[in-house]
Amino acid sequence: MQALAEQLDRVMPAAIFGSVARTVGMTASVAGFPVPVGALVEIQRQTGPPVRAQVIGFRDELTLLYPFSDLAGVRRGNRVRLVRTSRWLRVGNGLLGRVIDAEGNAVDGKPQPALTDRIQFERRPPHACRRPRIHEPLATGVRAIDGLLTCGKGQRMGVFSGSGVGKSVLLGMMARYTAADVIVIALIGERGREVNEFLERDWGPKGLAKSVVVVATSNEPALVRVHAASAATAVAEYFRDQGKSVLLLMDSITRFALAQREIGLAAGEPPTTRGYPPSVFALMPKLVERAGCSPRGNITAMYSVLVEADDPNEPISDAVRGLLDGHIWLSRNLASKGHYPAIDLLESLSRLMPDVTDDQHRRAAVRLRELSAAYRDHEDLISIGAYRRGSNPTVDTAIEMQQSINRYLRQPVEEPSTLEDARNGLMQLEQEAEKTKSEVGDRKSEG
Repeated sequence: MQALAEQLDRVMPAAIFGSVARTVGMTASVAGFPVPVGALVEIQRQTGPPVRAQVIGFRDELTLLYPFSDLAGVRRGNRVRLVRTSRWLRVGNGLLGRVIDAEGNAVDGKPQPALTDRIQFERRPPHACRRPRIHEPLATGVRAIDGLLTCGKGQRMGVFSGSGVGKSVLLGMMARYTAADVIVIALIGERGREVNEFLERDWGPKGLAKSVVVVATSNEPALVRVHAASAATAVAEYFRDQGKSVLLLMDSITRFALAQREIGLAAGEPPTTRGYPPSVFALMPKLVERAGCSPRGNITAMYSVLVEADDPNEPISDAVRGLLDGHIWLSRNLASKGHYPAIDLLESLSRLMPDVTDDQHRRAAVRLRELSAAYRDHEDLISIGAYRRGSNPTVDTAIEMQQSINRYLRQPVEEPSTLEDARNGLMQLEQEAEKTKSEVGDRKSEG
């Protein structure tokens, strides 16, 4: 069926044509071209192959196009041809272990995979009333997350931080050690240098064998970066519909939003909060809601969020935090002290942790949070020696336990961890805290 459809596309080209009226920046305006928004077209040019583009809107009597590549060589009057009004993606098990672009083409230097299935590029999320409840935990391989921010299969989490704090390294640990059946990794707007580093350093041949990597580097047009996020989600949906547990890692959703900002402003949308047009805040929930549980399988999604100027309330991070089922905040202060992963426990939250852990696990996690909060509230006094031991039993216990807590929260990149390891370590910390509290009380009584 797929071969027949491709053959028909070649022998029966769409008979709708227009002509370039003008170009402004990265957009081209076409006259006499009544095609729908989202359609794929080709712009003929004087030299070289045609430029592929997508319809992004209309202005007066003109149709606005955003190209997939440079408009060099395009002049006024060049013919524009409709190629397809809807987009689809070739998929199959042959994608496992491969690196593809936003169109589904392999870019890892190996032969193109033989793919027998195809799916719609943009799909509706599972209906809210038909989504199964999340009740089973997913081991991410990161001890601090599995113990204190436990995720469920089908949950959507955000990893928030400024630049250079360790988001990509943390996602790499999850990709390497997670218990999911299939991993789909979307590198959106990444530096080209980092792609091979991620593949060789963070994933390796064993991790790549059950992964699909979708790449759109920072030098590619905004439309390609937006499509790469949709393509990665569509691939994850395909494997979910096969009954598999899928982990979707997107680095980063902020660059997806920046790319959509370029497109929206080019289409004439008014800039609103910090220059972001309304379409950015309309598209993010459509993308995020496609992840999660369905009656057939589940997609656990981890989205990295690049926080501008380390401000947790900047527009994109604030909007994404409201869409997700939890957030992991990485602290620049912790990273500067060599504390990796630099997870700020008190600023992080998993909304579904109560549904996927038992009472004993939750009680131990709350106890550790209580001690961490007590230490942070009095850290300035402790550091200058102004805190008087015996003033507060909880703070006294937190001081005694600080090294043990930090050992639990820190984890080298090359050191794997299981869900059971994380839980047992947490139980040991709770027992140690109770013993320390008793000893502190005894010392106070003797004093």
